[in-house]
Amino acid sequence: MFVSSNLSINEKGNLAIGGVDTVDLAKQYGTPLYVFDEDLIRTHCRQFKNSMDKYYGGEGLVCYASKAFCCKEMLRIVNDENCGADVVSIGELYTAMSVNFPAEKICYHGNNKTPEELELALDYGVGRIVVDNEIELELLNKIAGEKGKKVNVLLRITPGIDAHTHDFIKTGKIDSKFGMTIEFGTAMNGVKKALSLENIVLEGIHCHIGSQIFQIDPFEHAGEVMLTFISDVKKECGYELKTMNLGGGFGIMYTEEDSPVAYDLYMKKVSDVVKAKAQELGVNLPYIIIEPGRSVVAPAGITLYTVGGIKDIPTARKYVSVDGGMTDNIRYALYQSKYDFIIANKANQPKDDNVTIAGRCCESGDLLGENVPLQKAEVSDILAVCATGAYNYSMSNNYNRVRKPAVVMVKDGNSRVVVRRETVEDIIRCDI
Repeated sequence: MFVSSNLSINEKGNLAIGGVDTVDLAKQYGTPLYVFDEDLIRTHCRQFKNSMDKYYGGEGLVCYASKAFCCKEMLRIVNDENCGADVVSIGELYTAMSVNFPAEKICYHGNNKTPEELELALDYGVGRIVVDNEIELELLNKIAGEKGKKVNVLLRITPGIDAHTHDFIKTGKIDSKFGMTIEFGTAMNGVKKALSLENIVLEGIHCHIGSQIFQIDPFEHAGEVMLTFISDVKKECGYELKTMNLGGGFGIMYTEEDSPVAYDLYMKKVSDVVKAKAQELGVNLPYIIIEPGRSVVAPAGITLYTVGGIKDIPTARKYVSVDGGMTDNIRYALYQSKYDFIIANKANQPKDDNVTIAGRCCESGDLLGENVPLQKAEVSDILAVCATGAYNYSMSNNYNRVRKPAVVMVKDGNSRVVVRRETVEDIIRCDI
């Protein structure tokens, strides 16, 4: 069983992604190599958009969270699938605008945006800016005034929901660097501040409760909490917020231990709760925005490596070293994230070995997995790591001045480079 539906074993006994032989891809493009299945990315975009249309009457927007994986071609695909984009930096915004992404379908996030970022967002005509605090509200109001513009904003709210996920990716708790808390009155003060500023148009509120969440009830609870706040604002301020952004965080299968929910079930359940709660509270149904990222791209991507050294320590463990590591996948070092590993050229053989996958960097912690089942590895084998489409390329780095890998997309039996491999000249391009 594979963790993603786009993986298979071909007639050669090799691992294939989207019907394309991964061993051939490694030979053609070199390793390390990120490979994405374009058809699966599009399928996931459509699943989320169709669920919005089916269960919420189309009164909403699916915004792809570009922090998961951002490049020109990815944003072209997202736009082609009639989705919006969530950006969180000047680089992500510039990437979107470089491919003529519709600015009105962009949500700009961040807990500490710079004046430069806010100015550029206004110049581009970004549809919604998600404001994190009152200081940012005042800064944005000042910049908008200087430009003679009014700007649509959503206030980021921390609803106090502790989603069942890793501590580092829980973002909806009261103790969070993100947003304004409801419990201590900070959120209501933010609403009143926004309503008092002449260049701010307060459109609604936003929350994001965490990442890699497998349960639906935290999202249902978030919807209820946010709607209750909308009702409280209406009562206290005489102003009805029109938009509710519930963020993302939908879980995916990294290993067989994971049990993700069908994506459209999230929207079905949340829609039922939102409709019932709005009727109960006597408020209008809000326009809903969701921001899937990992769930769109993670299952669609794999990383390919070439096996180098193999070190078997009888009293300890067996190391299988590859030509990548924490420079192209830092998630194990950060979160001890689990993955499914396959020797691509031995995909039809049993995983009868137990190994630690070691990277090439000068760090003892440069590992991709420990005590993982694997086919017996030999030098020059091609190792595939599954479900690496999210937060691998995005978090890649040049530690030890290692070059970042290329990104290839496969579709209809063909492959193409969408991000070229870095050269040594790229490594020194900013040096003086």
